[in-house]
Amino acid sequence: MKKWYGGALVSSLFMLLLLRYGFMKNPVEESYLMNPFSSNGTNPLEWVRFTAPPALQNPGNASQVISIDAIAFSLFAQRNLSKGEQQSLLTWNLLKNLINHSHALPNGVEAIKEAGSAWNSLMDSIEEEKLGYVNDNSSRKAKEKQCPHFLNKMNATEPESHYKLRVPCGLTQGSSITIIGIPNGLLGDFRIDLTGEALPGEPDPPIILHYNVRLHGDKITEDPVIVQNTWTIAHDWGEEVRCPPPTLEENEKVDELEQCNKLVGKDDNRTIRVHSHGLRLPLLGLQGVKPRRYFPFKQGSLFVATLRVGPEGVQMTVDGKHVTSFAYRETLEPWLVSEVRISGDVKLISVLASGLPTSEDSDHTVDIEALKSVPLSLQRPVDLFIGVFSTANNFKRRMAVRRTWMQYPEVRSGTVVVRFFVGLHKNHIVNDELWNEARTYGDIQLMPFVDYYSLITWKTLAICTFGTEVVSAKFVMKTDDDAFVRLDEVMASLSRINVTHGLLYGLINSDSQPHRSTDSKWFISPEEWSEEKYPPWAHGPGYVVSHDIAKAVYKRFNEVRLKMFKLEDVAMGIWIADMQKDGLEVHYEKEERIFNEGCKDGYVIAHYQGPREMMCLWQKLQETKRARCCGDP
Repeated sequence: MKKWYGGALVSSLFMLLLLRYGFMKNPVEESYLMNPFSSNGTNPLEWVRFTAPPALQNPGNASQVISIDAIAFSLFAQRNLSKGEQQSLLTWNLLKNLINHSHALPNGVEAIKEAGSAWNSLMDSIEEEKLGYVNDNSSRKAKEKQCPHFLNKMNATEPESHYKLRVPCGLTQGSSITIIGIPNGLLGDFRIDLTGEALPGEPDPPIILHYNVRLHGDKITEDPVIVQNTWTIAHDWGEEVRCPPPTLEENEKVDELEQCNKLVGKDDNRTIRVHSHGLRLPLLGLQGVKPRRYFPFKQGSLFVATLRVGPEGVQMTVDGKHVTSFAYRETLEPWLVSEVRISGDVKLISVLASGLPTSEDSDHTVDIEALKSVPLSLQRPVDLFIGVFSTANNFKRRMAVRRTWMQYPEVRSGTVVVRFFVGLHKNHIVNDELWNEARTYGDIQLMPFVDYYSLITWKTLAICTFGTEVVSAKFVMKTDDDAFVRLDEVMASLSRINVTHGLLYGLINSDSQPHRSTDSKWFISPEEWSEEKYPPWAHGPGYVVSHDIAKAVYKRFNEVRLKMFKLEDVAMGIWIADMQKDGLEVHYEKEERIFNEGCKDGYVIAHYQGPREMMCLWQKLQETKRARCCGDP
């Protein structure tokens, strides 16, 4: 009996192994048999050639592979779009091969999946509009109300313990949240959270900024402290940024402002009046009295606090004084913010959100014809193609660029072509506004992925693609929507250099190292880049490559031998260095007048310029014919 039982057990195990082997064999190839888009034994996604890591090809992940296939199919499927509408998708269909690179950058797969959902929603909205289900005027007014420039809630006291303010179209640089309140209750501790949208199937949304005010300290200190952090379901809490910091060495700078004002936590040396003698004595001179330390929040005292969105992070001012700064962390960016949550022991009096992204009403734009892009022409040679990085809700920045340096005669004549490269947004309202803007001005190229900062290298690739495959430009340039470009000086420099092959022109950096801090926006792990230094590269506010380099980038992309690196300007330097190893003669031309951190007189490119500064710089150029920064007499 025991022998028979043992033999049956061995036989059963053997059959299970055979069955397991049969199901495991070629799981990725055989998964196409279950693909609803397959027909006649052919694979309609012929362009998909998976070169993913082994983990993705594990049978347990086969459903994930099918999901990516289906989403990719919906992104690139034929749509009922007019010829004019298709102008914003000229690069779109040339980027089908991105699926092969989706695992090389953080959030690549998620960005394509989320784009599939956003794209289907946008196409459904467009189809409804074409079928007459939606009245155009009422639709536009409704969208304007849902993407307001500011939101204000007075007497924001119900419920006191947990207040929420919906921010429908995200935040952008220059946006601010102002809170007026009084710490109260037993402890007076309260929290401000900027949260995003929760992903499907996840109960809690990501926290882009957690601002925790602890008036009576915590487990680490007995003194008042402000703790800043982020949270996601995938990575839990990040590393705390405390104010005051444990050590002075930890007090770094964000947007040239300290993470924690040095006054916070310092002894308050103000004098007080001792009524028995009528004398004013220093507080520290009184025996038996504990020295007071400066802290911006106090139980029972009114405060006015403003969180302001900057280029590199979020700054907090309290009662007009800068207190803290917090640098953005990877994949947690201001455009993702959908809600402001305030909780704890605080009596709220008012909450105001201002500087919110909102699109311009084209029906009331006087100069709209002068702002529309010049139609592309096969007969007209293109000397320079300029691709401008922009995010979906940066409506006002794009309008400022259109009204300023895009008015150069070279752009209006068509010898220089400019296009904005914009990823999709997770908010359907923002995508609707973006689509209307693209139809109106004809200068936007939509990207088939959601616009995470970690994926900007895909935009560089898209710019090289447009500059060589859509138009055949002699030179291809990349810049940002907050960079003011003196186009005449760029063209004059290229003419002076007189190099048409193997050229990289810009603010060249030949001695830089990767950031190894895990909370840095520019963090690079040893696995991503093992060497101590990068090859020469040009800073992102503006650089130019010759046609042959841009063409080689697109070719290597399609051959799946282009190293994807999440810092796009460094990535271009890495690609060029690889081309150099293959025999390309490279000419590095350094332009010192490209200013990476703002504006200086005599600039060729000035970075970090808001819409008002852009208009001011353009006006000064027109009036004085000199490159003078705003604020100068």
